[in-house]
Amino acid sequence: MIRVQNLVKKYGAHRAVDGISFEVGKGELFGLLGPNGAGKTTTINTLATLLPPDGGQASIGGHDVASSADKVRRLLGVVPQEIALYTDLNARDNLRFWGELYGLGGKSLDHRVSELLDLAALTEHSTQKVSTFSGGMKRRLNMVVGLVHSPEVLFLDEPTVGIDAQARTRILEMIAQLGQSGLTVIYTTHYLEEAEQLCQRIGVIDQGRMVALGDKEELIAQVGHHDLVRFQLDSQWHPALKEDSKVWPGYQKASEYRGKMEIETHDGARLLPALQAWLEEKNLPLDQLEIERPNLESLYLNLTGRDLREQVKK
Repeated sequence: MIRVQNLVKKYGAHRAVDGISFEVGKGELFGLLGPNGAGKTTTINTLATLLPPDGGQASIGGHDVASSADKVRRLLGVVPQEIALYTDLNARDNLRFWGELYGLGGKSLDHRVSELLDLAALTEHSTQKVSTFSGGMKRRLNMVVGLVHSPEVLFLDEPTVGIDAQARTRILEMIAQLGQSGLTVIYTTHYLEEAEQLCQRIGVIDQGRMVALGDKEELIAQVGHHDLVRFQLDSQWHPALKEDSKVWPGYQKASEYRGKMEIETHDGARLLPALQAWLEEKNLPLDQLEIERPNLESLYLNLTGRDLREQVKK
């Protein structure tokens, strides 16, 4: 459904998008993950024909985004980071307004508006002015505005920014429903857990470049599939553990970590019985056990040498 080849978008001498390539299949929920300023929004705006590409090619539904922009736009729904609503209108009238811009009307539009109000859990508030809505309610309405014309492809640009946990959960539930319905979705976020929870495949962007691409397991494999098993152990036993653990299943290395022992292993669950047996033999307790599995955070740190959340806070 979406094909991007060596896409470039420049602002002066700065390459906001620097030759990225990826494809998104029909009905796929694809995540673009990266910190603020990585190039996610510029990529979306270029694919949505809001910005002309400065290099490479991109097509949606077989139509080139530069030479066939009108055909591309008919396929798209776009939900921007900014709230694109008329606050003096109520929820129902906002949806009707945007639907009429797409040439919809009559009973079919009324039916579609009611469907979307139900999806956004706003039916009971449909006659309230948007100015009275909470941030989460505005975000939900903002999302379904992008669906009013039943697009084949939906771009969601960080739709959970600036809302509380409860509102965020509801929006994530909505996105999961959309993914199950067969809609093709590109979802940009800097929240790692959202990408892990929702997306079938993920592209990781850093400084305008695609630094990793694949499903969750393929991406985590790039980290090395290493689990970290941590536990409290009296320091006098550290040398013995480091030596004896070398023959345990999946062992990689053992070291000290903030006063605890840490064993790096291919599979923490397989290593645990050997650890428990060793502790029982020494008449020692298994204390403060933690198993840290590789995730997208460790992937990003591994690829760029920087912590994603720290970048987001800057």
